[in-house]
Amino acid sequence: METTETFESLVRAEFTPKTTYLNTASNSLLPARTVAALHEAALLRAEGRPLTPLFEDVEACRAAYARLAGVPATRVAAGASVAAHSGVIAASLPAGAEVLTAEDDFTSVLNPFHVRGDLKVRAVPLERIAESVRPDTALVAVSAAQSADGRVADLAALREAARAHGARTYVDFSQAAGWLPMDADAYDFTATVSFKWLLGPHGAAFLTVPEDLGGLTPLLAGWVAAEQPWDSCYGPVDELAHSARRFDLTHALFTYAGLRRSLELIEELGMAAVHAHDVALADRFRDGLATLGHTPVPAPGSAIVSVPGLGGRQPELSRAGIEVSDRAGNLRASFHLFNTPADVDSLLDALSG
Repeated sequence: METTETFESLVRAEFTPKTTYLNTASNSLLPARTVAALHEAALLRAEGRPLTPLFEDVEACRAAYARLAGVPATRVAAGASVAAHSGVIAASLPAGAEVLTAEDDFTSVLNPFHVRGDLKVRAVPLERIAESVRPDTALVAVSAAQSADGRVADLAALREAARAHGARTYVDFSQAAGWLPMDADAYDFTATVSFKWLLGPHGAAFLTVPEDLGGLTPLLAGWVAAEQPWDSCYGPVDELAHSARRFDLTHALFTYAGLRRSLELIEELGMAAVHAHDVALADRFRDGLATLGHTPVPAPGSAIVSVPGLGGRQPELSRAGIEVSDRAGNLRASFHLFNTPADVDSLLDALSG
């Protein structure tokens, strides 16, 4: 467990923002160690040195993410996007199967089920998703935290409802992994991208699958999905990986070189400390909004705060050096380990004017 002093000193050593950056829900700042690793990875290419360390970075990232997710590394696939992972899951369903989703969830979570054309995709309000599981539901697909407004799904209730009706579960942790403790073993499938609360560059996404690989067909498999990748560069793959690695996509090596250092930092800080820090800042912002007469979208316990009617102020806030998002007319602020109470107060002061 990191002390407050150690937490703050580690963070100060890694981040030097030039703005009041409250937009991790779009993409995070990069730690200094990650920037250095990206630079070193580029030099390997520029100088013609062997790229072996970059492939080692992929496996280190797989192992680190597995620890954060609470599953063995053999159940983690390293890909490029949540949409690609969703597509593989969508392809596994029989024609006519019902997929239950949350209304207005992030497109990458649900659109692959729609484009199949022969699935019954049903959308309900997030708050009703657990009670809406029924006997003919084959899969429930939902984000752990909603991108638009930070609402956190009642995953425990969802899990119990799915189990009661024999439905499978697919949870996207893109807006949660890195601040919200997760247990991927509690769901059939989970996915997440690397460039938000995991502090990594763009270009990497993880998929977790059951021990038996969930009956998925590795439709996107290339040579990296083979049990012996370097012996499988030509012709059809004779033997797919026996683990979730059969669902790997060709690795964005520079991304994984940087992401390895980002995941190391999260582990050094400890998920419990990061969670407490992030949620405390979000709660400080909610309290301050109340004094200004604004009511955010109810999302207790979330590191994302969305305020109806204030999205139009995003451009002026950006000009003032405060980075937030405008999502459907709502001002969305998101808080992570590099933020401070002073950042929250700066945003509140700007909004009071």
